[in-house]
Amino acid sequence: MAVAPLTYFATKAMNFVENEVLKVRDGWQEVNAVKEDSDRIKAIIRDADLLEEGSQFTKESVRKLRNLADDIEDALDEYKLLKAQHQGHGLLEFLQKSHSYVKNWKAWRRITLRMRDISVKVNTICEEHQKVCYPFKQDADQGLSSTSTISSTWHDQCGDALLLEKADLVGIEEPQEQLVKRLVKGPLEKEIIPVVGMGGSGKTTLIKQVFDDPAVKKHFTICAWVTLSPSWRTEEVLRDMLQQIASSVMESVPSGTDTSSTDFLKMMIKGLLQRRRSRYLIILDDVWRVDEWDAVKYAFPNNKNGSRIMMTTRDVKIASSSCKEFAGEVYYMKPLRAEQSWKLFCMKTFKGDSCPSNLKEICEYILQKCEGLPLAIVAVSGILATKDNDRIDEWHLVHQSIRSEIDGNDRLKNLKKVLSLSFNALPYHLKPCFLHLSVFPRDQQFEHMRLIRLWVAEGLVETKEGKTPEEVAEEYLKDLLSRSLIQVAELTSDGRVKMYRVHDLLWEISSTKSEDRNFAAVVDEQHQMWTGRVRRLSVHKILESAQKNEPLWQLRSLFMFGVSKSSINRVLSSGLKLLRVLDLQGAPLKKFPTQVIDLHLLRYLNLRCTKLQTLPSSIGMLQNLETLDLKHTFITVLPAEITKLHRLRHLLVYRYENIAYSHSKYGFKTLGEIGALQCLQKLCYIEADDEKSSILIREIGKLIQLRRLCILKLQKAEGRKLCLSIAKLTNLRALSVSSFEDTEIDLQNLFSPPQLLQRVFLKGKLQALPHWIANLHNLAKLKLKWSHLKEDPMFILQSLPNLIHLELLQAYDWQKLCFKAKGFKKLKVLGLDFFEELTFIQVEEGAMPCLEKWSIQRCKCLKNIPSGIEYLSKLKVLELFDMPDELIEELKPEEQDEEYGKVAHIPELSYGYWRNGAWDVKSVETAAKKRSNLPPCWK
Repeated sequence: MAVAPLTYFATKAMNFVENEVLKVRDGWQEVNAVKEDSDRIKAIIRDADLLEEGSQFTKESVRKLRNLADDIEDALDEYKLLKAQHQGHGLLEFLQKSHSYVKNWKAWRRITLRMRDISVKVNTICEEHQKVCYPFKQDADQGLSSTSTISSTWHDQCGDALLLEKADLVGIEEPQEQLVKRLVKGPLEKEIIPVVGMGGSGKTTLIKQVFDDPAVKKHFTICAWVTLSPSWRTEEVLRDMLQQIASSVMESVPSGTDTSSTDFLKMMIKGLLQRRRSRYLIILDDVWRVDEWDAVKYAFPNNKNGSRIMMTTRDVKIASSSCKEFAGEVYYMKPLRAEQSWKLFCMKTFKGDSCPSNLKEICEYILQKCEGLPLAIVAVSGILATKDNDRIDEWHLVHQSIRSEIDGNDRLKNLKKVLSLSFNALPYHLKPCFLHLSVFPRDQQFEHMRLIRLWVAEGLVETKEGKTPEEVAEEYLKDLLSRSLIQVAELTSDGRVKMYRVHDLLWEISSTKSEDRNFAAVVDEQHQMWTGRVRRLSVHKILESAQKNEPLWQLRSLFMFGVSKSSINRVLSSGLKLLRVLDLQGAPLKKFPTQVIDLHLLRYLNLRCTKLQTLPSSIGMLQNLETLDLKHTFITVLPAEITKLHRLRHLLVYRYENIAYSHSKYGFKTLGEIGALQCLQKLCYIEADDEKSSILIREIGKLIQLRRLCILKLQKAEGRKLCLSIAKLTNLRALSVSSFEDTEIDLQNLFSPPQLLQRVFLKGKLQALPHWIANLHNLAKLKLKWSHLKEDPMFILQSLPNLIHLELLQAYDWQKLCFKAKGFKKLKVLGLDFFEELTFIQVEEGAMPCLEKWSIQRCKCLKNIPSGIEYLSKLKVLELFDMPDELIEELKPEEQDEEYGKVAHIPELSYGYWRNGAWDVKSVETAAKKRSNLPPCWK
């Protein structure tokens, strides 16, 4: 009797399904059409980006183009979101969601009609702007760029640099002397000397002083100076160079060169230089692209008489590649030192007089923003020179509104254009990456991996065959670094970049252009409003007085720095359904924000340095999550639902505490089978000390994309299984395995170690040094702690060809430790800790030739300075902690005995003791300390 109603209902259900399938299929047709439109509009925006600086394209037109691109992105994301929310997998789910399907029919229909409307707009825009874009694109293909529109200003700046009097220059004597010496002395082979620095660092000014130096003029028979503008043409440069060379040797330029090809002009230059066999000096000022150097480099013969080529460039890659082809060495411009900056500032602001006492403090603040950049100091001084010295409020106004001064003050327009040139010359794909830096607070450093993960999640990284998005993003960072748009702030001990920074004035450029392009909105004390179409919102400390109830449904990325909990809740409750990136690092949170679970498109979630203790099981709903950063929280267990996040690439759940010699790490346990996370690249730190550890170790072998694996509390019985899993991780770059201090680690069964391994950290007993370590030719960093080896490992370790950093703590019971000649050829950092029987250290001549930092700790029987330490000519830092008093006495300079002489060449020498819960550290004044110039990573 119940069959008929059931059949009727089933028939109705099937009809509904068929209609829905037709509807969804129609939707997919619209989606595919809009995706094609997206590619078309992106191509137009690329051309528009080039035209934006010129007169052919108005900013309003570009703004409309970008808004249309945003509309396309919104429509696609809304469709994706709606489909994800109503995608069933069976009859029961269908029955449960059928009402929801009907309810959302209007939403489906609205999105479909919106996509059709977008397609019409795209076609219209393509037709309207084809006449504008196509001719310009032809010009761009012929070597022109947007920077040609401001080349006149650029030429004015170069001309000013060439006309400066030496009396107006500060801090130029020492670098001038160094470069003159490199020009007139050295090998007879042709050499190239690239001078690299950011815009406004004084490259052209310095080279002009070198070029005019009497010793240089006397040494070189032929001298030519060629300036390359952003819109230069090869034939024009070659004609100019030929004219100068011919003039130097009192010859006339043959007729017909005005119409000669570039190849013919290069042949004429090379022939003239070879025939005369004169020593020549060629200056190429402001090289922007590699092809500019490639276009002229073969015109310079090697006469083997000491000829030189100098170039100035903002791009390190151009400088490095030129030195690889020809002999030479890059010279890096340094910012003016504090006293030099102050001298130049007073010279320009107060006409050489001293700074009035009432202005000294505010002047120091203003000068800090210039960060030793000569052009910035001169430009800012030009504004301040017009201010009344008695009106300190006017000076404070300049300090507080330097950004608006850069935009609006005529005296700073040239500074802005010089700095903007570097941005305008960026390839299209790098511009959004540079603009993205504006979301961080001023003066904040940027962590290398944080930027990479953010850029990938933001969709700023293009797809490249054979490379992961992270690898492509790393290339982007290297490119920005080589172009002098960002700087290295901190290096790891094995030479990798850990932190970046950006010059304060370049940050201003990034912030201004980001705002102009509606790339990101920043809410802080000076800016408390944002537009309704904002895509990225960065809140710095303040939100209370900002506009309320502004819709944020289009928001894609949210960053909050130093914001209250109430402000966080307020923004997260603003309908952020399309959000992809949520960065709440350091936020005052104790509980997981419940609103986050509704962000189904979220790719990046950073809750680092919060006080979270648990993660809800509903985290499994964030199916698009790629990065989950819970580092330095109090979370120790992850729910089983974490394994539903199949797109997860980076899982960071750990914290550590450092007190004296105690370095405690706390990881996490997971209730699920971790092998389901097939995309995972970074797994740190997972604990393996429970009854499911065998399953966990086996599951790790499934994570074939892993680059970094860190395991805590490994049990001896699991060592063999771990070796089997590690052998499958062919992409592994970093491996950290720790057990308890008295627990053995058995890693001898790893017969095919990942050959890309660069960093290995083993903490626990080892009966023998794992045999596979000797075969790791890419190994750069090795730490062995509590190893208690039975055989001396030095014979193997000293032969590792690329080892840069080595730390040993109770690795072996040495009484005498010898570093053999020719051993550790690339080692830069060495740490020895807690060798209670060690009485003598010997360094043979030729051992550790690159060592820069050496730390010796808690070796209570070592009472003498290491024998042969004087051979370590590159040693910059020697640290001795909790060492015998007899050894420390040998370091004191008042003794001036033979032992002190062994360490007199070390710039940074310190010793210390752990007393009353704190370090008591003292420095020793050595002969080399005053003349030291240590890199930031050693300071």
